[in-house]
Amino acid sequence: MPDLVTVCEAAARAGGQVLLDWRERFTVREKGPADLVTEADLASQEAIRALMAKEFPGHAFVGEESEAGTRDALGGDSKSEWTWVVDPLDGTTNYVHGLAQYAVSVAILHRGEPEAGCVFDPVAGECYTAARGKGAWLNGRAIRPSGRTDLAQSLVAVSFPAQIDAQSRELQDFLAVFPHCQAFRRMGSAALNLCYVAAGSLDAYWATSTKIWDIAAGTLMVAEAGGAVAALDGGPLDIQTGKFIAAATPPLANRLVDQLGYRQ
Repeated sequence: MPDLVTVCEAAARAGGQVLLDWRERFTVREKGPADLVTEADLASQEAIRALMAKEFPGHAFVGEESEAGTRDALGGDSKSEWTWVVDPLDGTTNYVHGLAQYAVSVAILHRGEPEAGCVFDPVAGECYTAARGKGAWLNGRAIRPSGRTDLAQSLVAVSFPAQIDAQSRELQDFLAVFPHCQAFRRMGSAALNLCYVAAGSLDAYWATSTKIWDIAAGTLMVAEAGGAVAALDGGPLDIQTGKFIAAATPPLANRLVDQLGYRQ
């Protein structure tokens, strides 16, 4: 079998190049009031899928733009123990509005657990990779989290759903954390947020509504870099729920869990 990290990187870079090529000529469609989809999304996914079909014709494939087969592929109905999980454009709204904060995320799961992954930022040329039990890297250089343990000294990021109201739990979570951290960011790409925690640029990050293709590669990145990933209640992470905390250290993750109030 080809080296999985190498294939993840090749696929993510192929998708990233498509996004750059399409940036000046994409056509926007609306799937929902705040859920923008572009032709670039589809073109990126097709480029990645074509590579996977050639290298691993027997593997299952789950992409953001082919959600219909997600349950079968991830729920054990697929004939393959291996599943590629792909977000061809994480940060779609940023991309549509000309902001640079977007990426391609590619992960390979074996029996539901990430084995290798890549998150590629085509604008910055930053390629984050990870392999289970081997570590995490940025452009080939090993990365580590910041080591921060004190929430008051931490730069924290969050991902909200596209639409929330004044009574939402997500807004209450934000208000529970914001006064207690050094500074706050909401940057629009779950995959990149996770990579920034892994590399020490962010100290912590939490989300309540992500999809598996948003986080499959990034959560592996944090774990392999030496950071902490957990469910919002502090229990083991389930990447299919989309609700999690990632932090530089276990003490910081625990403080964030306590501040958010999800612990049972």
